[in-house]
Amino acid sequence: MVIDKVIGGFYSRRLLPVFSALCVLGVALALTGCASTGEKTPPTASATPSNPVDPYENLNRKVFAFNDKVDNYVAGPIANAYKWATPQFMQTGVSNFFTNLKNINVVLNDLMQAKFQQSAEDTGRFLINTTAGVGGLLDVAQYAGLEQNDEDFEQTLAVWGVPQGSYLVIPFLGPSTARGIPGSVFDTAANPATYVGMPVQLVQMLNARANAEGALKFIDEAALDPYVFTRESFLQWRQNLATDGKSEIKNDLADFEDDLLDDAAKPADGEQPQANAADAEPAVAQEPFKPEESRAAAPSAAATVSSPVAAASVSVNRAAGEQGAAYLDAKSKYEQARLEYQLAKAEVAKKKSRKALKSK
Repeated sequence: MVIDKVIGGFYSRRLLPVFSALCVLGVALALTGCASTGEKTPPTASATPSNPVDPYENLNRKVFAFNDKVDNYVAGPIANAYKWATPQFMQTGVSNFFTNLKNINVVLNDLMQAKFQQSAEDTGRFLINTTAGVGGLLDVAQYAGLEQNDEDFEQTLAVWGVPQGSYLVIPFLGPSTARGIPGSVFDTAANPATYVGMPVQLVQMLNARANAEGALKFIDEAALDPYVFTRESFLQWRQNLATDGKSEIKNDLADFEDDLLDDAAKPADGEQPQANAADAEPAVAQEPFKPEESRAAAPSAAATVSSPVAAASVSVNRAAGEQGAAYLDAKSKYEQARLEYQLAKAEVAKKKSRKALKSK
């Protein structure tokens, strides 16, 4: 019912992260050439139907398999050796250091997205961790209430109205989109770690791969099709970032509403499914032996059952465009209405059983 967020922030850590802006740009140009060549080639009979989001699925799967082998035989063993040889506090410090450097990108994209209050908070977080946090090795800002935000240039392009484009799997770099390629170029150019030398970049890559170990094992063990699982999780995560979580809340509320309406439509155990109200009235009129009291009680019971359901449905619809407390409030009302509905339903069943006993 709730969208699965297994991939989260480590979506592209399955393989190696971005090496440099020139590398990403070269791959982008190569893929553009392949795409244009593929469009000129007439489709063959054996070609599989293309997914609108993933029109190059056949090529992407081949690259995904190649990247998977690179990860299994090169990146994975090296990352495991790094985790074995490095104490946990050092791994945490290295991770904090590169996260702190990333805040330069975050602040730039905050400004380009007109998130001025958030940019001030992220600037404060960077300054506090750089000074009091010993160059970013310690995350001191979290104790001041300054949480880590995740903004990049792809999100900025999304805010500016640039479409997502096709899903792509880039050799050595992992999943991306047509919009994500120029975003990676900008973010790589704005990251100071790009200019400090290859040893620092290698440490950054090892740290990223080591942090993703648990997620990669989960994908390999639980996913029936790791390619589809990675693609869908990646796209959902990017959509969640681009909308600041609004799309996820709307989807969750829509799922709650659907479940609520489904429960209201299900007949009780042993009951026949009821038709709509217009069809139910003639059925009542055709029962001459039924007392007038039971006829009056039936609409009253139906109103009792439908009242909390309707109220909860309205609450869910009103909360669909809100966040935080409104979402929790709608969920609470949904649970309360569901309980009331079950109680009313049980009461109606009792009345029916009593009537059946009296008729006998």
